Amino acid sequence: MKKNLLKKILLSVVGVAAISSLVACTSNNKEDKSANAAKDDNTVIVGFDNTFVPMGFLDEKNNIVGFDVDLANEAFKRAGYKAKFENIDWSMKEQALDNKTVDCLWNGYSVTPEREKKVAFSKPYLDNKQIAITKSDEDFKKITDLKDQAVGTQAASSALDAIENDKEFLNMIKDKQATTYDTYDKALRDLEIGRTKAVVGDEVLLKYYIKQRDPNKYKVLEGDLGSEKYAVGFRKDDKELREKLDKALDEIKKDGTFKKIEDKWFK
Repeated sequence: MKKNLLKKILLSVVGVAAISSLVACTSNNKEDKSANAAKDDNTVIVGFDNTFVPMGFLDEKNNIVGFDVDLANEAFKRAGYKAKFENIDWSMKEQALDNKTVDCLWNGYSVTPEREKKVAFSKPYLDNKQIAITKSDEDFKKITDLKDQAVGTQAASSALDAIENDKEFLNMIKDKQATTYDTYDKALRDLEIGRTKAVVGDEVLLKYYIKQRDPNKYKVLEGDLGSEKYAVGFRKDDKELREKLDKALDEIKKDGTFKKIEDKWFK
């Protein structure tokens, strides 16, 4: 009786192990097929910050829209790919690229010497500069008027780089450092309630924000913290994808499509 019972237990254990092994294999096969499918259908995962107006953001219906979204969709289509947008923590963008969570970074991504060490950039496609805005009822007129004032910006942004690289400006503002936020949206909210006196950021973003909110409520201060260019960031070994995109961007500019997209968002 005991022998029969022991035999049944052993058979049950073997059966469970076999089923577990089969499930694991099936699961692995599914993962493999899924990974291969992502490559086979020529989908490019575009990393972006979905609050960065007007480059790439969510509209009132939660649709992904923006200048960079339109441009990326058109460029990758011409290059033979399909763009899929993935919202990422912008302060960890280069890590997301290195870890292959995304295939490129495209969302008002400024070319800087620091970033050139980490990523391979496409050809630049848009000019930008770092400006400061404040509420219109403040007495400030120029960036140099922000002495001893709290200044906000987005963490790990080119605006933060610009602030930290301009030692005269950095040493002038409150605490000799900028207040940082994970998104510009949060930085601008703090400006509205008076926690900070100014926000430094991309000209295209801040001017679009002012226009959409209330042009009479904010003002752009005289001066800037430097000019720069936007480009798409790739892993350094993704040469083929980068070259195809560069070719597509050239075509888009040549046939007037770029101007149409630009007018749609900035005119």
